[in-house]
Amino acid sequence: MSGFEFSPSSAYAAACVAAVATYFWRAFGVAIGARLDLKGRVFEWFASVAYAVLAALVVRLIVFPAGELAHMPLAARLGAAGIALGAYAVGRKSIFAGCFAGASTIAVAAIWLAQ
Repeated sequence: MSGFEFSPSSAYAAACVAAVATYFWRAFGVAIGARLDLKGRVFEWFASVAYAVLAALVVRLIVFPAGELAHMPLAARLGAAGIALGAYAVGRKSIFAGCFAGASTIAVAAIWLAQ
């Protein structure tokens, strides 16, 4: 049989190469991280892109849902999103309050629509 044959020494060698590759980048990140300006324009841009991607994913879940959420009417999904935003604002920007309110609203709507 031609090609690579498995042996314990080759597995150890592969694990060592993977560890060196992983820890090199971690050490590089630690060395560079201390010199970065966290309030700089580059980090503002990264934060803006991250928030934009998150907002796009949330809108996609509401407007074009997949799975069981696709069976819910758009009005129920929009209502749950509005209630979640309201709970987030009233709950002093509590992510837990917003998520709990939105999920509870979807659950209640699903029960109500199933009747």
